[in-house]
Amino acid sequence: MLPIQPADVVRGQYSGYRNEEGVDPDSDTETFIALKCHIDNWRWAGVPFYLRTGKRLAEGQRIISIAFREPPKSMFPPGSGVGSQGPDHLTFDLADASKMSLSFYGKRPGPGMRLDKLSLQFAMTDTGLAGEVLEAYERLILDAMRGDRTLFTTAEGIERLWEVSQPLLEAPPPVRLYEQGSWGPKPVHQLIAPHAWRLPFERAWRKQNVQGG
Repeated sequence: MLPIQPADVVRGQYSGYRNEEGVDPDSDTETFIALKCHIDNWRWAGVPFYLRTGKRLAEGQRIISIAFREPPKSMFPPGSGVGSQGPDHLTFDLADASKMSLSFYGKRPGPGMRLDKLSLQFAMTDTGLAGEVLEAYERLILDAMRGDRTLFTTAEGIERLWEVSQPLLEAPPPVRLYEQGSWGPKPVHQLIAPHAWRLPFERAWRKQNVQGG
């Protein structure tokens, strides 16, 4: 991971935070942060990673969304609608009921070439195995007992994070206020432009099929 540059970071604080009990009236502590980072290896060369997290936002979600890069030339004719609703996405919902969605463009039935955004979805609840899924800390403690470091950071990794964060710690950007119940301060849109954040979840999840006995 390359060092994090202050210009690639947005810090926020929700309105009213300084009125909270025990908080310094002049506090500069962030309650929201968004950033762009890069990983310097052959697999992720040129791929930006955008991260954001905060308190008192519109919704509590844990989502990873992978946007597929558009090719320089399209096989579809102008006016077909390809790209009109953003790029194809593979999205993971990491809430307690694990879900996955793949959004893509498909041809509308009938003559001509007109594309619509479609979605394939998978939910753990559809498999009948949802009750066997370990809660987050159950899995973490089990992995720690086994010595499996796949899902948690080693001491060496934490030291590396402090190292790449040093430019940000030395010159943090100013804190931007945002309203409670919003998605954070407005500069987050400039951070990711010309792309866009995928919040809330783009495609509504289909209702689970319930079979009677």
